[in-house]
Amino acid sequence: MATTYHAESVWRVRLGSALRTILACTIVGCSTLYGPEPLRRVSSFPAFSYVTTILIVSDATLGDTLKGCWNALLATVQVMIPSILCLQLIGPGRFNNGLAAAVAAVTAFMVALPESTHLMAKRIAFGQIVIVCVGTVIHGAETGVVMHPIHVASSTALGAFASVLAMMVPYPNLAYYEIKKTCRLYAENASERLNLLVKAFCANDNTAAFDFILEAKSLFIAGAKLLLSIKQKQDAMLCERPQIRFFKPDCLSPSEKLQELEIPIRGMELSLNSCRSFPVGMIHEELRDVLETSKAQIGLKLVQAKCYASFDATTVPEIKNECTDKSLSTLATISSTEDAPASFFFYCMELLQDGFPISRNSECVVKEKKKTKMEELSGSQNQGKSMNLLERGLLILPSSESFIFALKCSISLGLAVLFGLIYNRENGYWSGLTIAISFARNRQATFTVANARAQGTAMGSVYGILCCFMFKKFENLRFLLLLPWIIFTSFLRHSRMYGEAGSISAVIGALLILGRKNYGTPTEFAITRITEATIGLICFIMVEILCQPARAATLARTQLAQSLEALEEGIKDITLCADQKKKSTKSRALGDKQNKLKSHVLKLENFIAEAEKEPNFWFLPFNATCYRKLLGSLSTMADLLLFVAYKIESLSQASERYGVVWEDFHEQINEELELFKEKVGYSMKCFEEVISIKSFTVLEKELQKRNISYDVELGRLPNKDVHRSVSPDEEDVLEILSSFLQHSNEVANKINTDEGDEKLKSQIVVCLNGLGFCISSLTRETTELEKELKELLKWENPTRNINLYEISCKLNALYKK
Repeated sequence: MATTYHAESVWRVRLGSALRTILACTIVGCSTLYGPEPLRRVSSFPAFSYVTTILIVSDATLGDTLKGCWNALLATVQVMIPSILCLQLIGPGRFNNGLAAAVAAVTAFMVALPESTHLMAKRIAFGQIVIVCVGTVIHGAETGVVMHPIHVASSTALGAFASVLAMMVPYPNLAYYEIKKTCRLYAENASERLNLLVKAFCANDNTAAFDFILEAKSLFIAGAKLLLSIKQKQDAMLCERPQIRFFKPDCLSPSEKLQELEIPIRGMELSLNSCRSFPVGMIHEELRDVLETSKAQIGLKLVQAKCYASFDATTVPEIKNECTDKSLSTLATISSTEDAPASFFFYCMELLQDGFPISRNSECVVKEKKKTKMEELSGSQNQGKSMNLLERGLLILPSSESFIFALKCSISLGLAVLFGLIYNRENGYWSGLTIAISFARNRQATFTVANARAQGTAMGSVYGILCCFMFKKFENLRFLLLLPWIIFTSFLRHSRMYGEAGSISAVIGALLILGRKNYGTPTEFAITRITEATIGLICFIMVEILCQPARAATLARTQLAQSLEALEEGIKDITLCADQKKKSTKSRALGDKQNKLKSHVLKLENFIAEAEKEPNFWFLPFNATCYRKLLGSLSTMADLLLFVAYKIESLSQASERYGVVWEDFHEQINEELELFKEKVGYSMKCFEEVISIKSFTVLEKELQKRNISYDVELGRLPNKDVHRSVSPDEEDVLEILSSFLQHSNEVANKINTDEGDEKLKSQIVVCLNGLGFCISSLTRETTELEKELKELLKWENPTRNINLYEISCKLNALYKK
């Protein structure tokens, strides 16, 4: 039900966006074609008015549009002042092709260098630079030093004004209501997933359980998209309601609040994937009743999320039921290692119901960070004013990424303007304008984006020519044919083949032919513009290759090694601290390492997506299947690491009351953790080293060249078989899990003899059981990582026997030497 409604809602949103784009383009068209003479004279670049409109209004809310208008104003200020000064100093009559290209390159570099400026402001500024420089060359001495830049600014303002007006009619399209609607869809999605996962847990056979799990997986993908949509619209909502910044500065954003629901549901899925058979052995009738009651209470929490309320566990209405006072964790007694996934399933449901132990103290964490920051600042002030000034100066300097981005924009735009003017002086705008709206801070699939823009430009131009041919005698009606094309390109924007780049080029290509007058024969103009666009795209591709020669496939491999390194660092921080003062620091450090791992996994996902789109040329094809499997394992391990952080935090809080009792088991549990870290940490180190090898043949030659021998019997990995896998086996997994379960039972018995609080005792037992499940799952996932890595390496080296342990020994011998 929710999935179908979501699909219909997406269709309506895209159609509404298309209609508002039509309205904005109609306002620009009517103003430049049929408006009063003063308006037409001042806005003498209608093409750029259309470009500004498309950039601002496409898939936007009122908040996005207001931000777009602010960016347009900022871009105008950045470009107009240097342009007037440059025209005054040089003189319009002295501008030639080379000088125009140089001025465009220098100005573009100045605009692109600041990191704080929004990308849309930079794109609009680049377009203004092209029009000012090329227009000066075309009109020569007749160009007005002040009026020419003013005409460009007026055309930009017309596009921005049309965007705002279109967003207000017939009613404002507010990001606040979009977020509210998306929150409702997400809550329905989460409710469906919860029901499916509970049904899978209570299923009477494996077939039914797996069917429910598979159905829930598709909903997980939809839920992730909804969360991303909410996150993207949050800034727009703050533009619409700036009072939120002042009256509720410490409140969590909607996406962060909903993420607190997403994490436990993801944990429930992980636990079900670890169950070997269904029905689960430990479930009984009383436990089933409590499970249904907990599900109902969580359902009430999700109802509040539908209304975009400030939902929290303390505000959930209570259900009057005899099972309400009973806890899942107290009723679920673990008798064997096979019951651990079920126990973790109950723990995740309690997290959904009661919230996280760490998130409730988020304000304290923020205040503590602010306090630490203030102490650092005050300490630095005591070191002297000269050092303080030096530090401030270093902070102002742009980063290397910003410098490379500015250099790319500068060279690309300069070359496009130069060759565009050389090819066709009267239409030299289009080579530069084509790439002015193409730049992106982050990496993108260069060839794919350029191909989409080229195809979009050709499609839009051909559509415009056909419309001109069919309506030869009715020139005034040509503009009406833009309406279906704008709707088509609005949906094209969300396609895999063309995306944003292709759709923008397609709609602008038709607008420049059907939305203007007095530009010559449509066919000749279209051919010239397509050629000019190709010149600009060639310049764009060449500069991208020269500035960033590394392929996405190479970067994905490097990022995979960095993700493994981040995972190894996170595993090293898994420890139970006896010192009360260091507990919060250790817990926060583990959380920071998990966040670092998540960011690396996200980068890996982006590189994989880019590598899938880029052409292979003469390189080895990119094995997207293997990389996707590795990405899935790393994502799972990142989630498990987060739960480990929660477990350790909960244990630290719960164990404070039982200091003497807890100290008896503290050292034993840390010994188990150290053994786990030794085994899994070595595996991660080995994986990182092996995946970093560029060529096994080069490694063999280097060993022979240096006359280095290696002995696998003397490798770094202790005991067992030489030809075994690097990662722990299933016996190790079960040994770790059974050890943690044994410790939890011992702790429970010890606390019980001391007449401890039942609820607190249950909390410690559940945390220990859950920690054992997470640690064993991390160990099992390490084995999966090894299989996936071997599959990737075997695909790359089909004639070679892949033994990660042997390769690791070779590397060890080479580096020791």
